[in-house]
Amino acid sequence: MELTSRAQWISAGFSDDELRALVRAGRLTPVRRGSYVQGGLPEDVLARHVLQIRAASNELAGDAVISHLSAAVLHGLRIWGVRLDRVHVTRRRPTGGRCGALVHVHSAGLDPAEIVLIGGLPVTSLARTVADLGRMLVFEKAVVCCDSAMFHERPDRVEVADVLDVLDHEPRRPGSRAARRMLEFSTALSESVGESRSRVAIAAAGLPPPVLQWEVHAAATGAFIGRVDMGWPKQRTIGEFDGLVKYGRTLRPGQDIAEVLVAEKIREDVLRDEDLGVVRWIWEDLTDFAPTARRIRARFRAS
Repeated sequence: MELTSRAQWISAGFSDDELRALVRAGRLTPVRRGSYVQGGLPEDVLARHVLQIRAASNELAGDAVISHLSAAVLHGLRIWGVRLDRVHVTRRRPTGGRCGALVHVHSAGLDPAEIVLIGGLPVTSLARTVADLGRMLVFEKAVVCCDSAMFHERPDRVEVADVLDVLDHEPRRPGSRAARRMLEFSTALSESVGESRSRVAIAAAGLPPPVLQWEVHAAATGAFIGRVDMGWPKQRTIGEFDGLVKYGRTLRPGQDIAEVLVAEKIREDVLRDEDLGVVRWIWEDLTDFAPTARRIRARFRAS
């Protein structure tokens, strides 16, 4: 979606009155003062934030670097439960941070090696972005981002050592201890926001850590049965997070979701035939995980 400025419209011969008329008619939509897109804003909140970043970049100080949550969006990280109403930038100075209505300016040291270009914009590197988010966000939200940055199928996945280097560079910065805790907990095997949040909920409930993406084989023949989100092999128990997106990803062209659900039911029956307890949960269960934790414990077999 193309971003245009008031100056471009004026130079093309439009007056401010005509611009206001276009906005009233819905043919133009302001992204911020003096910046527009034709038609309406995209429904996707991440795509809208990219437009906000691009619009703000024209008015930022020369040393401002897109950072924190805005950098996470540009790096394509999975995010959950955060507000994207402000563009986050970092300026290389010791003081002077401020949080305005549209832009949150952070003041901090920033090594040139911690800056990359994305779409022509200066953005904090993936490692620096993860460190910043770990210092700023609460644990669960930070883990969602860090898991995504570390995901094993991501071509530019971040390494633990790279994030530690960032944290070690300024060990006394507020939130550094929380960021290290995030980094220690995060994994390259979590495949979705739901799985990341589930791991946090499982740990908070005092359950043993599960094996992620557990490949289950038949005890008698060794034949591969399937891969499950997470499991506790010693306790013969499987945990599956059921998000609708999960099933949508498995659809082949022309395939109905009902077929996928039937196949999933057959797969679960085979798993149960292997004397495996299966516990499923959905988004709503993550808000209060205690009942689900009790169901998991009830399925545990004696090891």
